[in-house]
Amino acid sequence: MKGDYQDLVDEISALLGAPATLENRDFRLIAFGAHDSDDDLAMDPVRTRSILTRQSTADVRSWFEGFGIARATGPVRIPAAPEAGVFRGRICLPVRYRGIVQGYVWLLDQEPGRPGPGAAALDAAMEVAQRIGVLLAEEAKAGADLSREFLAVLTAGRGWQQDMAVAALRVALGAGGDGLHAAVCVTPWPGEAPASVPGAAAVCVVPRRVGSGPGSAGPGTGTGAGSGPDTAGEPALAVLLRLRSTDALTPALAAVARLLPRAAEATGTDAKGADGKGGGGKAAGGGAGATAVTTATATARGVTAGVADPVRGLADLPAAWEQAVAAARAAAAQPRLGPVAQWSAIGPYRMLASLAADPVDDPAARTLLTPANRELARTAEVFLDCAGQAGRAAAALGIHRQTLYYRLGRVEQLTGLDLDEGEDRLLLHMALKAARLT
Repeated sequence: MKGDYQDLVDEISALLGAPATLENRDFRLIAFGAHDSDDDLAMDPVRTRSILTRQSTADVRSWFEGFGIARATGPVRIPAAPEAGVFRGRICLPVRYRGIVQGYVWLLDQEPGRPGPGAAALDAAMEVAQRIGVLLAEEAKAGADLSREFLAVLTAGRGWQQDMAVAALRVALGAGGDGLHAAVCVTPWPGEAPASVPGAAAVCVVPRRVGSGPGSAGPGTGTGAGSGPDTAGEPALAVLLRLRSTDALTPALAAVARLLPRAAEATGTDAKGADGKGGGGKAAGGGAGATAVTTATATARGVTAGVADPVRGLADLPAAWEQAVAAARAAAAQPRLGPVAQWSAIGPYRMLASLAADPVDDPAARTLLTPANRELARTAEVFLDCAGQAGRAAAALGIHRQTLYYRLGRVEQLTGLDLDEGEDRLLLHMALKAARLT
């Protein structure tokens, strides 16, 4: 397929009389035409770095995207900006497939005062760009074809089985397996995996749990590999997303934003939205309004997602999946974290989610966690969340301080714990938070 890209890039170069380069949507270089010009401006710092390192920096990407190339359906002319390392203006041909941008073809524009490519030539070049879009879309779809290898990594037990599964996925991914990735968990996920997810190296559905412990398909986030959502034995969508840098999780979060509506729409069509008037509207769309609808719908229908810390290579993928699952569980447990939670931002749930996934049954908290004492449990949790500061806790609960003291006394009676003791506070706080995960 690499040769196909090169042939198509050369075809565009011939049509427009200028060397062209092809990058994917993440600004990673795929193919480039020969540069035989003596013009020093033909290889400015931005173009040189793109070819030598096979990718552009995040700053360069943001600068070019500021000209609307991700939304454009035709050629976009971008002026020179020497201060940004762009000595010559660019012509960008968006590469799209079924309305979704797959990448970009770049050419150097002519200097001011000199005629550039005509409309007919640009139209012909856009037709070639459309053919490139088909190839890029097919390549993206191939990620879903790795579902078996990807699922094997996520459900294999520790030891040689996991090592073999990782090795098989690495072979299937080729050189891309050594790159930077983020694991994403979306749960519950009804039905089959989507045919393609932009930016994904692999996609699969982790089935509902059929047992517990290492090696079971979708157990809880215990110490074994093969972790999966546990609270209701729900299946989850697992996505392995390619990243450009460790501090650029934007592609992962954007992918989740597109996936949540699909899961929310298919999870109980009779569920009411946050406004109480019915479902969550259309899945697609952009802008703040669309995002708000997506968030409300996902929250109302219990759909959450977790994003793990980036990993390089595949050796740490099982651990990254556990992080993603834990973050998704935390988002379900604590609404302020969801519906999309990053592992790095879930605080104490990083530790709590790594504990046994069985329901909490500590003798001290057992009575407090019954439905009859729900208000007392909430009072205790808010009090402990406020670091034991009665004034803050009473204000957060909207009650008088004396009412707070009365409720805390009842909590001590039910649990046998002394809330003036640090270890007793720690035990109760952990039990209350862990109960949210079950």
